[in-house]
Amino acid sequence: MNTITIEGQLRSETGKKATRQLRSEGKTPGVIYGGPKEINFSAPVLAFKDLIYTSKFQVAEIKVGDKTYKCVLKDLQFHPVTDELLHIDLLELVDDRKVIVSIPLKFVGQSVGVKAGGKLRKKLKSLKIKSLPKDLKESITIDITKLKIGESIRVEEIKGNEFEILNSPRIPIVAVAVSRNITVDEEAMDVDDGGEEGDTEGEAEKEKE
Repeated sequence: MNTITIEGQLRSETGKKATRQLRSEGKTPGVIYGGPKEINFSAPVLAFKDLIYTSKFQVAEIKVGDKTYKCVLKDLQFHPVTDELLHIDLLELVDDRKVIVSIPLKFVGQSVGVKAGGKLRKKLKSLKIKSLPKDLKESITIDITKLKIGESIRVEEIKGNEFEILNSPRIPIVAVAVSRNITVDEEAMDVDDGGEEGDTEGEAEKEKE
C-alpha cells in the first residue's frame, strides 16, 4: 500500500489567533484522533498535496517530534471561496481497532456486453468498508468480463472475509446498458431466447436508473 510521509510540528496553541498565524506561514493545522490522546500538529500545506488530491487510498505517516503516527484521512476543511486547505483531521491506525474508510474500485476485464455494443455504466467509484488496519488495501478489484447487456454487479455480490462492506447491498456498482442505435448480439444480452425485444430494452433502461 502506498504510504506518504509528512513532517509535522506539535502545536502548543490551538486558538484562532494561532491558526491564523500558521496559515500566514503557509502551514495547515491538523489533529490526529484515535490514539490515547489527540495530537495537535501542523505541517506545510504542500506536504498534504499527494494525500488529498488523489483518488487513491493511501496511508500517511505523520512524524511529530520523536514519534511517527500511521494514519488515514478522516476529514478536510477548505476555504469556501479560495479552496485553501484550512484544516485536516487524521485517524491513527491502531492494530486491534477497526476503522471505516472508503476504498477505490478497480474494474478489470472487458465485458462481453460492451464487446457486443453495450455501454458500461460505472455507478460507484469506491466502497465504504470496516476493517482492521492490517486488512486495508489500495483497491477492491471487480472482474466485469462476464457482464452481459442488461446485467449489473451489485454490492451484495462483492465478498471479502477480511472486511465488512457498509454500502446498501442492493446498490448497483457497475452495469452494461443498451447503447441506442446499435445492433447488439443477442447472445451477449441477459434475456431468454423467447423474450421480446421490447422487454430486453426495458430491462436495460432499469439498469440506467
